[in-house]
Amino acid sequence: MERMDRLWPEGPVFYYDDALFPPGTDAFLLGDFARPKPGQAVCDLGAGTGLIGLLLLSRVPSLSLHCVELSQPALRLAEKTYTANRLDAACHLADLRALEGVLPAGGFHLVVSNPPYFPVGGGPAAAGQARQTARSEAACTIQDLCRAAARLLRWGGALAVVYRPERLVDLMEAMRQSGLEPKRLRLVQHAPGHTPSLALVEGRRGGKPGLRVEPPLFLHHADGTDTSELRRIYFRDVSLRKEP
Repeated sequence: MERMDRLWPEGPVFYYDDALFPPGTDAFLLGDFARPKPGQAVCDLGAGTGLIGLLLLSRVPSLSLHCVELSQPALRLAEKTYTANRLDAACHLADLRALEGVLPAGGFHLVVSNPPYFPVGGGPAAAGQARQTARSEAACTIQDLCRAAARLLRWGGALAVVYRPERLVDLMEAMRQSGLEPKRLRLVQHAPGHTPSLALVEGRRGGKPGLRVEPPLFLHHADGTDTSELRRIYFRDVSLRKEP
């Protein structure tokens, strides 16, 4: 069923469908972790219903955004979201493994992606074909993603990804094989004392070796209440909704 929600009361709307991969914390975390600068060209690979792009534009409205998505129903909702918010974003129905003639090589400062987390046959099962495609690497491996990102990025451009900690070696190996040097890592924990559940990674095209491990991102305090950082990421602090 198609649904609509807002980033904050009276704020930008976004559309999604329960039958597709629903919006989750990982998208909000990546939308905050990525560091686009005003006026830069950004591409969201495997954009789904367009939430990550909306998060980036909500903080840096002057971005030039392109979205690539294989699912026509998901892309239709992304287009609906951007139209409803009067945002100028180009949506491409395309396979990220075949972008020649769709998007220019070396044309982007930043690529973002929330890719499938599990190899085919691995990880928990998902209900429905659309969710299964979003969760498993049947249509896109991490190597496919890194190769596509490397082609799109200009020299010095960055790929920002949210991924599973247990597959960090696979991700960083795929980055290096594609000429993207892992430069920044932040692990996400539900609360102090919990093992990391997600990893936020930035790789830079042509970057020099040297990985900066940032302090963990805690979503909740020990008593279960939200941390101030999670509140900021979810736009619950009005003063921090947009960057200057």
